[in-house]
Amino acid sequence: MKLTLFSSLRTGLVALFSSALLASGAYAESSDLFELAFDDLQGQSQAMASYQGKPLVVNFWATWCPPCIKEMPDLESLSQQHPEVQFVGLAIDTKRNVKKFLEKIPVSYDLYVAGHGGVKHMRELGNPKGGLPFTLVIDAQGKVQHTLLGQINRQQLGLILEDLKIKPVDVSSL
Repeated sequence: MKLTLFSSLRTGLVALFSSALLASGAYAESSDLFELAFDDLQGQSQAMASYQGKPLVVNFWATWCPPCIKEMPDLESLSQQHPEVQFVGLAIDTKRNVKKFLEKIPVSYDLYVAGHGGVKHMRELGNPKGGLPFTLVIDAQGKVQHTLLGQINRQQLGLILEDLKIKPVDVSSL
């Protein structure tokens, strides 16, 4: 009974936090994301398709965005706490600015440069105003489960990621 109560409470909290954080009422289509490629910090194109099949957090950010900068240590911490979830940062910025930024605030998860064209991709993925930061939580089947506009709350995103781990993976749909 204690486990059932805890599970129900956690599910309720995730639903509550998620509804407060959603950038839009409809979930975006992640299939478009997996068709894209972005340059890494060495200038090599990296296909987002390589991230299919595992849960994924995609964070659109910029070096000139104060809430983006403030949430980076929290995203880094969550990426360490949830190694079964892939984290990717897509910078609406230049390679030079991102490299300089990483000297001050290093992260271990993958960062790619979307450039200013990344705003178009954000809009297509459920952020019509193109605001930053913008975070997508995608399940192992490739479906966007949550879209978060604005600075993440570490505890809330942690609960969302815990809930994501509970869902079984149907490998036949991959």
